[in-house]
Amino acid sequence: MRIGLIAKKIGMSRFFDSHGVNQCATILQVDKCKILDIRNNEKNGYQALRLSFGLAEKFLSKPIKGFLKKQNAKSHLTSREFRVDNLGDYKIGDEIGVDNFEEGQFVDVSGNTIGKGFAGGMKRHNFSGNRATHGVSISHRSHGSTGQCQDPGKVFKGKKMAGRLGNVKRTIQNLLVLKVDKESNLIVLKGSVPGPKGSFIRVIDSTKGKKKIDPKALLKTEPTVSKSDSKKGEDPNKDNNKQDAEAKASGNNSVVKDDKPSAPTNDQGTVNDSNKVEGNEGKN
Repeated sequence: MRIGLIAKKIGMSRFFDSHGVNQCATILQVDKCKILDIRNNEKNGYQALRLSFGLAEKFLSKPIKGFLKKQNAKSHLTSREFRVDNLGDYKIGDEIGVDNFEEGQFVDVSGNTIGKGFAGGMKRHNFSGNRATHGVSISHRSHGSTGQCQDPGKVFKGKKMAGRLGNVKRTIQNLLVLKVDKESNLIVLKGSVPGPKGSFIRVIDSTKGKKKIDPKALLKTEPTVSKSDSKKGEDPNKDNNKQDAEAKASGNNSVVKDDKPSAPTNDQGTVNDSNKVEGNEGKN
């Protein structure tokens, strides 16, 4: 596994690809992602790198200040751990930039969704609610029954009820990288990313891979024309016209288009037919 990145969600916009197709895109910004700590199998039981994002001079707790002082590192806004296979390629203080990813590859992104606060059953679980009239009073948007009677005498765990909506971790897989701007430290991804503007997003290589598909081909392929569309404007006599042109070029103006053999003729040019009588004998 390769190391990923911590990015900040700037917002959504449109992106026109090489064919002029308008793509819905999300813009992520990368800012001073430096390695703070290295976790190894001997000491921690697993291999990982702790990566920081940005700089922060305020609102730091004493444990974080002590950790930064020990690592001789500056304060940061947030940090995440990334599992890696090759710890020897990295050291504390190395900065990971947007060039860690390339245009055309697929990535997985993780972040916390937008928090909606306390929500009812209709908004949170898409319940239909009770009837508007005919015996329903006050409980039009209620979720209804929550369980049985004395047996079992409790509400089962996992029952869909009103509660806090949003602000949970979600992962979206196989998002295409449309653009990597090294000057502005921006990454443009196709589609949406969980979380509000300004939230921190974890970006890693796609775990499912799409190994049988060349991801760069999605940005370079030209639109194809189906066989049915290509034959709509063709001339039905195209083959016959081609034969006429070849015959004129060879000096033979008479082109036989029929495969049937011609009827035999006599010296006077008339057609010999056993059922017809030629000359004056037919009049007698």
